[in-house]
Amino acid sequence: MRPWPGNAYPLGASYDGAGTNFALFSEVAQRVELCLLDEDGSETRIALPERDGFVWHGYLPMVVPGQRYGYRVHGPHDPARGLRCNPAKLLLDPYAKATAGELDWAEPAFGYHFDAPERRNDEDSAPHVPKSVVINPFFDWDQDRAPRTPYHRSVIYEAHVRGLTIGHPDIPEQLRGTYAGLAHPVMLEHLKRIGVTAVELMPVHQSVSEHALVQRGLANYWGYNTLAFFAPHNGYAATPDPVAEFKAMVRSLHAAGIEVILDVVYNHTAEGNHLGPTLSLRGIDNPSYYRLVDDDPRYYLDYTGTGNSLNVRAPHTLQLIMDSLRYWVTEMRVDGFRFDLAATLAREFYDVDRLATFFDLVQQDPTVSQVKLIAEPWDVGPGGYQVGNFPPLWTEWNGQYRDTVRDFWRGSPGSLGEFASRLTGSSDLYQDDGRRPYASINFVTAHDGFTLTDLVSYNTKHNEANGEDNRDGADDNRSWNCGVEGPTDDAGVLELRDRQRRNVIATLFCSQGVPMLLAGDEIGRTQRGNNNAYCQDNEISWLDWSLLRKNNWLASFTGAMAELRNAHPIFRRRRFFEGLPIRSGDQLRDIAWFRQDAAEMTAQDWDCGFGRYVTVFLNGDAIGDLDTHGERVTDASFLLCFNAHDADLQVRLPEPTYGTEWAVVVDTATGEANATIPDDARLAPAATSITVTARSLQILQRTA
Repeated sequence: MRPWPGNAYPLGASYDGAGTNFALFSEVAQRVELCLLDEDGSETRIALPERDGFVWHGYLPMVVPGQRYGYRVHGPHDPARGLRCNPAKLLLDPYAKATAGELDWAEPAFGYHFDAPERRNDEDSAPHVPKSVVINPFFDWDQDRAPRTPYHRSVIYEAHVRGLTIGHPDIPEQLRGTYAGLAHPVMLEHLKRIGVTAVELMPVHQSVSEHALVQRGLANYWGYNTLAFFAPHNGYAATPDPVAEFKAMVRSLHAAGIEVILDVVYNHTAEGNHLGPTLSLRGIDNPSYYRLVDDDPRYYLDYTGTGNSLNVRAPHTLQLIMDSLRYWVTEMRVDGFRFDLAATLAREFYDVDRLATFFDLVQQDPTVSQVKLIAEPWDVGPGGYQVGNFPPLWTEWNGQYRDTVRDFWRGSPGSLGEFASRLTGSSDLYQDDGRRPYASINFVTAHDGFTLTDLVSYNTKHNEANGEDNRDGADDNRSWNCGVEGPTDDAGVLELRDRQRRNVIATLFCSQGVPMLLAGDEIGRTQRGNNNAYCQDNEISWLDWSLLRKNNWLASFTGAMAELRNAHPIFRRRRFFEGLPIRSGDQLRDIAWFRQDAAEMTAQDWDCGFGRYVTVFLNGDAIGDLDTHGERVTDASFLLCFNAHDADLQVRLPEPTYGTEWAVVVDTATGEANATIPDDARLAPAATSITVTARSLQILQRTA
């Protein structure tokens, strides 16, 4: 089979209807062979005939979608200098749009011998490693349109493709745990019921499980171990074509008004450290793609705790990341990204640089800059905690919001002032660089840590199932078991736990910023106290949908809180509060804070270490935003009464200046939650007292 010269761009395998162009970057290669593989494992090797700008390329007529392929790169092998070319290793195309097969962790997959690591391993790895697959890029998107939900109207739902539906009895068995299962009408109906506008999917890039986990009979369930940045994980597909199935899922979610955000891992790859397998980038151009130790390049810099870090100083590594992002937006039509350990992407040299090249590229990119960009603003390297320090285009997982809300509702002393900052959008973190309240992605629970039910049921982690003697996972959980560790039949404890769950959800939806729910929290999912279930591809991590019957009240409460937020722009302001009247002549400020006795909070009150109560007045006439037609946005006014004490409190409402009558629309003590004032609402005149139950939240709407 004689190749035509083809083109150096685009990289990867590109089918045009008549044949396929292949292009691979490698600066260190001396020769590159394209390997076409048959179902029986037989292999045809074809030397790529052209090289332009270190891109090796060729075009093969009649090579069609479904063709499996890989590369063998001939070049220098000198690990002491960071060079690890070895043509005995079949290499996955970094731009592969689909993959087939699995890594079996046999010794030929490695570049060295297990019993002699200094000796090069020249055994053929092809029978033991995943293969690249040529895909059909053509797809009928029909009338697909991106929802383009503004940040301030967004409600994000973090979910795992497999775990979300693998146990759903109303989804056909063959679709459970797949892209098609997530797009099933039953799932769409549930997401709409609880007010979700965007699903944030845990990694769907093709990944592999680490050898140590496989040896223990476990798996990297979360998927933060990427092998191919363009390929949807084939283990989540119900059909032989994961690309088309993923696109169909996006199309269905869009039709329901739900965006798709991908959790992406561009900070490291599955090849690990110097003792890892040779699967792709390591054998193609190790020093270009990875951060190597300057004075001993046989080793890898590791800012992620996973063995390696991508070299974002290198132009072709940056191109790989940006090309991948653009592909998922333009071809797969996703609506945004959450960047795992995003601080790593800012490390050009040693320290985290907020103006790193990667962020400059994103800023000027006409495609990527227009979708939702969410940073996990930390990594494990020095100076890696960067909450509040990302560029203006970005939003961030607000870890301080998580910690503060947990502390407040478990009754930790000294958290009241911090709680007020988090409730109002964390202006201390985001306002100085011109960002808005929606720069804060507010969450209390996420995949990493306790579920909401476990947060109120366990004081300590219980990770024994992970096989690491309970040493893994965070110890600082800021949780409270409400009096009994784990499952209990104590009615008082169970009632308190239910109230605490409602407190967290209600707080999340009435905070300024973007609320993010962890999948299953709305039905009471538990991981049995496991706060690091990354390796549990089983009932520990999967959603148990039988809980919906038992906890339907919680799903209803969640949906009602989402509806309240959607109905009232006062809870989703696009500008920070100023504590001032919105216009000259106005009597009331946009926000006011009161003690239990209706006196305004003083500096001494905020600094009181035992303060666990506050009333917040939100002025619906002083929002200051304009709608899409340039009209001033106004809303009803609200009082939010937060009681984290362990006793009921008699709370005096503010003077009539703020409103002469108030109606209770939310009470976490009773489970009451309404988007509008119900006919039988409890009414309270101004300057009178109401009872706010211990450890509960009431939201009152002004009626007069």
